[in-house]
Amino acid sequence: MTQELTSQWLAEIKALKQQIAELQTEHDAGWQSAEKWRKLYNTEAEQRRTDAQMAQQTIASLKAQIHQIQGIEAAQLDDPTATTAIQQEVEQLQSVEELKARLIAVMKERDRLLQALKTEQDNHSQTRKSLTTALGDAIDGLTKERGST
Repeated sequence: MTQELTSQWLAEIKALKQQIAELQTEHDAGWQSAEKWRKLYNTEAEQRRTDAQMAQQTIASLKAQIHQIQGIEAAQLDDPTATTAIQQEVEQLQSVEELKARLIAVMKERDRLLQALKTEQDNHSQTRKSLTTALGDAIDGLTKERGST
């Protein structure tokens, strides 16, 4: 009977050791899986932080370009109300896409104004040539009339 109890105890101990080994294996596998997910999470979080930082830098750069293009510097814009309004408009832009869209609109407006200025300069030049020609013709006419009298 002692032999039988000892065998049962040994069998029970062996079964428990087997369960402990299986549980340890499951524990290790779970730990490795958790570690893998932790690394993936940390990698993704770092990428998100990097993307956010780059977006902030891009926003700052685009805001600086908008400020430059709009001529917000005090030397270029004497009206403090207009300057404040422009600064508030720029500050309300929240995303890189909004900044890009606004920058594109400003650049189109600048190009349109440059074209209008060039057209005005060309018209001014043509008017000056026409007036110079008319003045020259008038002087020639006066000279001929004085010479004939």
